[in-house]
Amino acid sequence: MQTILITGATDGLGRELALRLGTSGARVLVHGRNAVRADRLRQDIRAAGGPEPEVLLADLASLREVDKLANSISGELDVIVNNAGIGGGRPGTTREVSADGIELRFAVNYLAGYRLTRLLVPHLAPTGRIVNVASAGQQAIDFDDPMMERGWDGFSAYQRSKLAQIMFTIDLAAELDGRLVNSLHPATFMDTTMVNESGVSPISSVAEGADATMRLITAPDLPTGRYFNGLREARANQQAYDAAARERLRTLSDELIANALG
Repeated sequence: MQTILITGATDGLGRELALRLGTSGARVLVHGRNAVRADRLRQDIRAAGGPEPEVLLADLASLREVDKLANSISGELDVIVNNAGIGGGRPGTTREVSADGIELRFAVNYLAGYRLTRLLVPHLAPTGRIVNVASAGQQAIDFDDPMMERGWDGFSAYQRSKLAQIMFTIDLAAELDGRLVNSLHPATFMDTTMVNESGVSPISSVAEGADATMRLITAPDLPTGRYFNGLREARANQQAYDAAARERLRTLSDELIANALG
């Protein structure tokens, strides 16, 4: 039986993935912030005949909670799906920071997954996989103002955080011999809470996004260190392929984590 961790599993794409995987026989580690929604998902998987999921509650806007989440996981993991995230925000949203004072979208969409994954790599099976749910919406990171203290807007912050996920994917794939690390844009403007709150009209279904993500979780003979747009390999923003930029991102990430955790 496979064990699969899905962050942000209580809504939208994450919930659909958890249901599909759980009802197909995988042991799903259900991460979320809302205990009621997480328990409802647990019950739905059990009612469909799936094995008992494990519920893990944590607010990924806090690096200390990220660490607690990682420390609560024992045993071998076959797949880690970094799906949790927040969108560009409602119209009129102003700049927000995490519990650690880090620009919120960078903190939740990228840095939490970076920290969590690095902590969990020792648990990853020799043939394990990591899937980072990114976006086709990408924007180069300005390393002179990475926390966007000047000229912030929610969609730019979101796009930069998603490019950071792809850059991390490329680096981690090179480190983890024999294990698959990939990122993807699952589908455009899926009918999710995130999209609806942003004021954008959905044009894709959650099922479409789940189909593309499930392929990276289950399909044989995949490459590693790649970015996919739906079911097809694609080219990310050019900054993703700049080794110097990826090194600057790693340095920034490790410094932010060190400063937050003391």
